[in-house]
Amino acid sequence: MRIVLFAQAAFGEEVLRRLVQRKEEVVALYTPAEPRGAKNPIKELALASGIRVLQPKRMRDSEVVAQYKTLSPELNLLAFVTDIIPGEILNLPTNGSIQYHPSLLPKHRGRSAINWAVINGEKKTGLSIFWVDEGIDTGPILLQKEVEISEEDTTGSLYFNKLFPLGVEALLEALDLVKEGRAARIPQDESQATYEPPCQEEHARVDWSKPLSSIYNLIRGCDPQPGAWSLLKGSKVQFYSARPPGQAPGGRRGKPGEILGLDEKGLLVAAGEGALWIGKLKPQGGVKMDGASFARELGVQEGERFQ
Repeated sequence: MRIVLFAQAAFGEEVLRRLVQRKEEVVALYTPAEPRGAKNPIKELALASGIRVLQPKRMRDSEVVAQYKTLSPELNLLAFVTDIIPGEILNLPTNGSIQYHPSLLPKHRGRSAINWAVINGEKKTGLSIFWVDEGIDTGPILLQKEVEISEEDTTGSLYFNKLFPLGVEALLEALDLVKEGRAARIPQDESQATYEPPCQEEHARVDWSKPLSSIYNLIRGCDPQPGAWSLLKGSKVQFYSARPPGQAPGGRRGKPGEILGLDEKGLLVAAGEGALWIGKLKPQGGVKMDGASFARELGVQEGERFQ
């Protein structure tokens, strides 16, 4: 089957590696152009495997569509895509287009599905392989896999430890189902659909008057990106590696945002009804550090408050 792969980053690279190992007929790789002088591992892997690499600025340009048609594709496989791919490309292959998405669709459509599942304090999520249409993650479901979200999971750990490896396997499983003519097309239940915007700095600011669990979920849901944050002495500070509230020694009381303790383990900060340990902090323009280093770097003392 003539496969055109649309992919980038580590996930896309691993999908391509597995396709090459299986000796699948990958006729082209579409991947974003790398900055001048930067390495692009997925591009290097494709070229080393004799696969044509195409890096257009915009997939919607007419000359890009015309070039794509010359590939005579039988299936588009979308492993990690940030550009908008026109319907003319999505619908051309004889077997259509399938895509990976890190949520149990129709829940959490959009670019930050993992972030919002963690921020919302959900106990499970998963991944979907679906048939792509011109909507935002709206096409029929081919297959889904479910995973648990542990109390300690961050967006980073949930993706790299669970949804990344399971997603690679699921894409290959879906490919086999398509080749065997056994791939399902289950319409999404629009009554259950949710969509969230990309999780960005504006969503990541901590309100220390909120419940402890809500603050904890925000910090881990924004870890590693975009990084939950507050202002201290007028300067932005980002928070990482928070501990579950049940493990935080919150015997001392303080005003929301007040620093109650700081050492090499992190910072103990008062919240709405308790306190939360934050393992790593990143001052504006600096690097991640523990509580003691943070205190020395910024001259921070117990009793000061995040705004």
